[in-house]
Amino acid sequence: MKISVRQICFIMLAYTVVSKLLMYPTNLSLLCGRDLLFPALINFAVQAVIVWALAYLCSRTDKTFFQLIEGTLGNITARIVYGLFALFFMVCTIIPLFEQKLYVHAIFYDTVPSLLVFLPFFFLAIYAAYKGFENIGRCADICLPIFLVTIAFILGMSVLEVKWDSILPMLKTPAKSIFGGSAASLFRFAEPCYLLMFMGHFKYKKGDAAKITLSYIGGAVIVLFFLFVFYGVYGSISASRPFAISKISVFFPAIEMLGRIDLVALYALEIVMLFALVLNIQLAVHCVEKCTGYNNKAILSLAVNAVLLIILVTCDHYFSGIYNLFSKWMWIAFIVFANAVPLLAWTMRRRERR
Repeated sequence: MKISVRQICFIMLAYTVVSKLLMYPTNLSLLCGRDLLFPALINFAVQAVIVWALAYLCSRTDKTFFQLIEGTLGNITARIVYGLFALFFMVCTIIPLFEQKLYVHAIFYDTVPSLLVFLPFFFLAIYAAYKGFENIGRCADICLPIFLVTIAFILGMSVLEVKWDSILPMLKTPAKSIFGGSAASLFRFAEPCYLLMFMGHFKYKKGDAAKITLSYIGGAVIVLFFLFVFYGVYGSISASRPFAISKISVFFPAIEMLGRIDLVALYALEIVMLFALVLNIQLAVHCVEKCTGYNNKAILSLAVNAVLLIILVTCDHYFSGIYNLFSKWMWIAFIVFANAVPLLAWTMRRRERR
């Protein structure tokens, strides 16, 4: 087997959180104000059900998702579906890629051109993307302890600065805005697709569905608590505070004497953020390989990363327009690929586990 349940649980916990620490809280604050917890709760609840359904499906078959499609609809259909998923994972990469570029420049290297600062990321992405699922699992093993220590440190510095009345009164935002915020941010929820790709590549044991689902729920709880702390610190001006993870600890009393000690944690947490971003590229390369039957992953990794680099360079000054496109229309694609398709996997022919 290429990846373990332990490593999948780490991904569902840590990567779920770090992929939502930059602009997600700011955008939810703009859309829903103090009720920003509720659109997040809606999305997490739906995704948790789908994650559980997929994890439980893994207890019913040893086949990969490609084999399920191939055994039901034929090899050509399986290749087409994986080609579409390759495009989907590349789409999943676009917004986080731009956010990371802007974040690294704003927080760490604000005196150097942002594009120049971020270009070395593609050396990591090219190397990691051709390594396969074994590399994904090892990266998860490395990232979990870094994530746990840094997120606890940052939240610990921030929680005492929360103004508990900032979040009250709750549920005063119109339902239309809450559900609109849920739809507009749905493009940040691709976690069921990760499990869909991992299917058949790990050895399922009794109780693993619960472990995977609880890991995802644990990540959801951390994100919800982070949203609460962020809005509790900044209140009504939260919508004007981008890169939330770098902002919530700045009022910690010790910073006045010791300086930005939180930057040490932010540097370390950035490692986890980058590996979470690379995961989308790794899965895109995997899907291209299955779609084309071409097994030279180094060439495929170069090709996928080249496309992403071209998008980053040519659209460097159009992030606002790209984000508006995603928030208005991309929920449709995520309903299909991250919600409907994983559930449809249950309808395909599968070999019962012994």
